[in-house]
Amino acid sequence: MTLPTPRAILFDLDGTLADTAPDLAAAMNKVRTDRGLAPTPYDVLRPVASAGARGLIGAAFGLKPGDEGYEELRVAFLDTYESAIADHTTLFAGMPDLLDALPTRKLAWGIVTNKAARFTDLLVPKIGLGHAACVISGDTTPHSKPHPAPLLEAAKRLGLAPEECWYVGDDLRDVQAGRAAGMATVAAAWGYCGHAEPATWEADVIAETPLDVLALIQKAA
Repeated sequence: MTLPTPRAILFDLDGTLADTAPDLAAAMNKVRTDRGLAPTPYDVLRPVASAGARGLIGAAFGLKPGDEGYEELRVAFLDTYESAIADHTTLFAGMPDLLDALPTRKLAWGIVTNKAARFTDLLVPKIGLGHAACVISGDTTPHSKPHPAPLLEAAKRLGLAPEECWYVGDDLRDVQAGRAAGMATVAAAWGYCGHAEPATWEADVIAETPLDVLALIQKAA
């Protein structure tokens, strides 16, 4: 499928721009070892990294929001993560090349994440993303993804109509938010993707690597 010509590319952060799972998993496992528990295997935690505290606590402790003990674990996890937020986090292979290519095509790019600004504002400059044209965190608007409000706010800050933007993300809620906002959606199959297959998300297109996104941009030009 050929997507409409974009004027901006918006990206999810965790699992799309950056491989944050190593630091998220390390923080979750410190919470476990601080309580005398064995670490949860990394391959159990990685697939749920995009779901943040909810997903990681569910995988590591079998608890969900509202369960007894969940909130105490959530606070401990977030404080631990904040203290070591970029020890092992890196951009995905090919992502620096993609981001470097966008200005040469006169394309703006920005970040729209459900990560709270407390963490986004700390992490983004540490991993070389401080030149994003806009950064919308999970608490920037009254709603988080899959609600379209964060994406609509990003388009507004860029001075663009939503249909002039593409949204790239590695989770179903990214595609749902992009579709609701009227943007073209690209499922990032290189990301964490939870336990679902991107083919089931009804994204406009699936990209296997960041450089595939660049090829899609070239095709749409």
